[in-house]
Amino acid sequence: QVQLVESGGGLVQAGDSLRLACAASGRSFSSYTMGWFRQAPGKEREFVAGITGTSTSPTYADSVKGRFTISRVNAENTLYLQMNSLKPEDTAVYYCAAMRPWERVPSRDRLAYAYWGQGTQVTVSS
Repeated sequence: QVQLVESGGGLVQAGDSLRLACAASGRSFSSYTMGWFRQAPGKEREFVAGITGTSTSPTYADSVKGRFTISRVNAENTLYLQMNSLKPEDTAVYYCAAMRPWERVPSRDRLAYAYWGQGTQVTVSS
């Protein structure tokens, strides 16, 4: 089992950057394929980016491709999401999530993720 805590959210202006972090505790962080999701008010939680335990196959939603970068430092048990050129439509609560240890391919389906953090708010003003 793994416990996840996000940080780094805040209020920024359009065009600014933010870096979110997700600190993991528990067993063998490197064995978990990880993802970032977001949920805006009145909308369903949507996939943002995913990455395998060995940092291969980073996967992105089309809406963030070229602007966001997912990465991880297994030695620090931390997952990151670098967000550049932020837009007002990026405003949401951002969640990190972990798939079950035997899963190797990042999924875009939130139901494939077994462990979730509490979320961090990102607000982008125009």
